Amino acid sequence: MDYSPDTIGGWVGNRLHGKTAVVTGAGRGIGKGIALMFAAQGARVIACDINADALCQLQDEADAAGIGEIVTVAADLTGEEGAAHLADAASALPVVSILVNAAAIAVFDWIDSMPFSAWRKTLAGELDTVFLVTKAIWPLMKARGGSIVNFSSANAHVALDTLPAIAHCAGKGGVLAMTRQLAMEGGPHGIRANSIAPGFTLTEETERHLNNEAMMKSVRAKLMIDHLGMPQDIGWLAVYLGSEESRYVTGADFSIDGGATAW
Repeated sequence: MDYSPDTIGGWVGNRLHGKTAVVTGAGRGIGKGIALMFAAQGARVIACDINADALCQLQDEADAAGIGEIVTVAADLTGEEGAAHLADAASALPVVSILVNAAAIAVFDWIDSMPFSAWRKTLAGELDTVFLVTKAIWPLMKARGGSIVNFSSANAHVALDTLPAIAHCAGKGGVLAMTRQLAMEGGPHGIRANSIAPGFTLTEETERHLNNEAMMKSVRAKLMIDHLGMPQDIGWLAVYLGSEESRYVTGADFSIDGGATAW
């Protein structure tokens, strides 16, 4: 992934000026891109990941680009203790304006060979993390409202041939449903909740699939445009959902998948 000063410099703006954001899964992939993009757009960012070394690299890249403030927090968000640790760090902010739940852990296997332990690990990594972090941060958002951005997936809507994603589909389908409920519960407090459903997106994790000819043939066959997604393709929607530009948007799910789920 290209997070050079020139690339990050191209994201600089003020669409999130004055906002404070908590971004989980910020050490890699889509979460990292969003954390850097939010800071470039003027937000004060608390970036959380289980990987402390990855957070150090994130901080170095932000510093090299000379963008706004990023504070890093290393925590395992699959348990209440880690979520509480993140909330304690966020409580130093006057208010949390935006919460981006991008952290995820998934095991991919077919149903006939997936151990129950791997199923539980995936649901903890994709569903429990969203619940635990949102519950912990919720009191910090109720005072003045804000925006929650969750991640469903194209796999919350359709199955992908060649991808053994039984647990992943279940976890992301749960996030999709949870987000609608959060939108309802948050409405009286001025809290909006929406989800983003990415298709195949190039990250440190998914790059390893590029040599899987059968899988990539299936992925490309579903695309309406000849372009694989990048973190910034997802990040710009997250910027919109975190800003006042989307003040009338809640309870929605947005597909960013090159048209893969449109046919």
